[in-house]
Amino acid sequence: MTEISITIVAYNDEDDVRAAVCSILECTAAAVSKRLYIVDNSSQKNGLRALGEEYPEVEYLAPGRNLGFGGGHNYVLPRLDSEFHAIVNPDILLTEDSFSVLLDFMREQGAGMAVPRLSDGSGNLQAVYRRELTVMDMGIRMFLPSRFKKRQAYHTMQEMDYGKPFPVPFAQGSFLVIRTELFRELGGFDKRYFMYMEDADLCRQVNQRSSLWYCPYTTVIHKWERGSHKDRKLRNMHIASMVRYFQKWGWKLW
Repeated sequence: MTEISITIVAYNDEDDVRAAVCSILECTAAAVSKRLYIVDNSSQKNGLRALGEEYPEVEYLAPGRNLGFGGGHNYVLPRLDSEFHAIVNPDILLTEDSFSVLLDFMREQGAGMAVPRLSDGSGNLQAVYRRELTVMDMGIRMFLPSRFKKRQAYHTMQEMDYGKPFPVPFAQGSFLVIRTELFRELGGFDKRYFMYMEDADLCRQVNQRSSLWYCPYTTVIHKWERGSHKDRKLRNMHIASMVRYFQKWGWKLW
């Protein structure tokens, strides 16, 4: 059994995946036993298979079709033999040994899942920590992002002291570490979501059985492209996933 397994789901973003993998291998202490899976959903040919040949800790997997975000991460479930499992986006970069810090934090806190301090390349904290989702908050986020700033600040927990740990209802799924046993018990991500909202759903399930905590003791860089805010097709997919989420958990209006 390894201490941590890590999955990165690729989709036509070879350069980002390579950078993320290299940063993880370079920054994570050699004493931390690890297995890193690349699940390649790409529609274009790439050279990611070579990473599995170059690094013994890396395993390249090609499902042969696009399984989506949650489906890609679920693809490794039968292979997992670890204490902790990390769900990592391709647009993530490590600059320090974040996994060692997070694993120690989770053991001490007794957390089922943890999220680090996520920042942009300039060191600014990103608003990826949120209260329980409501129809109002998602509507503002999708359609009126320049309005209702006070409500947006409340939803994204801006008043919290980010120098201290605190429980989080929902953390965006760019970089999450979960106990592997818990991830397996939940069956991974809900298969009803192809992309978007599966992270909110997983966080809610984790908080029903255990707890999700913000860990302030390590910082991870996240580029955060926000594709659904720029692409109509992705935006429609995001809205459809929102409907599935509220159908499952109830239409909490505000």
